[in-house]
Amino acid sequence: NYLITINTDAGGDAFTLAAGVQAGQQKKIKLIVDGGGDATVTLTGYTSIVMNDAGDYVILMWNGSIWKVLENSGCTVNA
Repeated sequence: NYLITINTDAGGDAFTLAAGVQAGQQKKIKLIVDGGGDATVTLTGYTSIVMNDAGDYVILMWNGSIWKVLENSGCTVNA
């Protein structure tokens, strides 16, 4: 699926995005419910992407070896 929605609780939550299937594959990850903690997403190419407010999202594209950020709204991207 293109869209991945996530929710957090008060303590925050950790998520992992697996490697893509083919070059050009895109994923949008969006924080829907902010329960008080941050959502930390770990993926190939970055140490983490952190979302802390409902509505934060990132659009990624798999280039064959790493995920590349195409669009970022409110997230902290840690290389």
